[in-house]
Amino acid sequence: MAVEEGGVRRWLVDISRWRPSPAQFDAAAALLPPHERPAITRFVRDDDRKRALVSRLLQYSLVHHVLGIPFHQINIRRTIEGKPYLQNGNAAFPNLNFNASHQGDYVGIASEPLCLVGLDIVSISKPQGETATEFISNFSSYLTDREWDYIISAGTPQEVLTEFYRYWCLKEAFVKAIGSGVGFGFHRLEFHHVHWTNISIHIDGKESRKWRFRIFKLDEMHLASIAKGHPEDAVSSYKKTLPNVIIEEEKLHATLEIPEEAFTLWTVEQLTQLQD
Repeated sequence: MAVEEGGVRRWLVDISRWRPSPAQFDAAAALLPPHERPAITRFVRDDDRKRALVSRLLQYSLVHHVLGIPFHQINIRRTIEGKPYLQNGNAAFPNLNFNASHQGDYVGIASEPLCLVGLDIVSISKPQGETATEFISNFSSYLTDREWDYIISAGTPQEVLTEFYRYWCLKEAFVKAIGSGVGFGFHRLEFHHVHWTNISIHIDGKESRKWRFRIFKLDEMHLASIAKGHPEDAVSSYKKTLPNVIIEEEKLHATLEIPEEAFTLWTVEQLTQLQD
């Protein structure tokens, strides 16, 4: 289990290992406030309902774990773009923010006490009825020419697909970190890297030094990306929820340079026991 400091958390749940009975599912859902439950029950497929439940359970469990607030007192709201934020004020980590993501077998969450954080998980599933190149061509307008060239020259069809998903999950993580909605133009973002280390972002053609990125290989079929950056880049509706938007440059730099640790694996049973 990774060592956790301050308000930094990187948690992951493999939902393929959780096979609850209807009673066990309802008991886990009952831990959440009533207003969160329609977002779970609106799904028809069991896997979708599990992802929605575990995503919310992770958010409440993380806040409880970091700040010690009882589940029933935690007040998580959403901006107009749908970005979750903590309504409860706290002196320990006033900028505490978090981001959850789920796809395939995994549901995860990341949190930071000072800088913005975004998380995206992708499942590298083979396209049905079309080649890898045909599949990613559907998303070419979201990629820069430079990114497209790197993707299509990655090698085998599987390598091409994996390369595409690396770029895609980085773009998603950044947009989620700043609290933007689906209208943000992915083509405005271009990622540079050295064999997927020292990843940097160019926004509208200009490099931003206020952000750090890391890609994790969760298993052969799943990737995760973490984006960390300056609160001043948050969209206006989300920025209003952050007490400390102005941060000293040295303090921000020190926060961004903290090495990324591996994710801590949790089971749903462990999460439900946290609130006891």
